[in-house]
Amino acid sequence: MAEETIFSKIIRKEIPSEITYQDELVTAFRDINPQAPTHILIVPNRVIPTVSDVSGEDEAALGRLFSVAARLAEAEGLSEDGYRLIVNCRDHGGQEVYHLHMHLLGGRPLGPMLAPRR
Repeated sequence: MAEETIFSKIIRKEIPSEITYQDELVTAFRDINPQAPTHILIVPNRVIPTVSDVSGEDEAALGRLFSVAARLAEAEGLSEDGYRLIVNCRDHGGQEVYHLHMHLLGGRPLGPMLAPRR
C-alpha cells in the first residue's frame, strides 16, 4: 500500500482546501502557492506515488484527470487562449509530493516549457 500523503488528507477533507471538483476517482483543488492566475491540482483519489507506479487498473482515474482538466479549464475561462498541463515524476522531474498529480495552469502566457540551458 502506498504511503499517506498531504493530498490524501485534502481528498478526505481533513485539511482545508478549495476543492473545485471531486468524484469517486479524482479530486481537484487550488494550489496554495499558485504559479499562474489559475493553478489547480488534479489528483487520483487512490495514492499512486509516481507515473512509474501506474498500472492498468489506474487507466480510468488517469483518463478522468484529463477530462476534468478540460472541464475545469473551460469553467475557468482558459479554453480559448490555452493552458498547460504538467505531471512531474521523481526528483529530476521536480515532483515534490509523491502522490501523482496534474497541474492545470493558465490565465496568462506561460512562456517556454523549460528554461534555456546556460
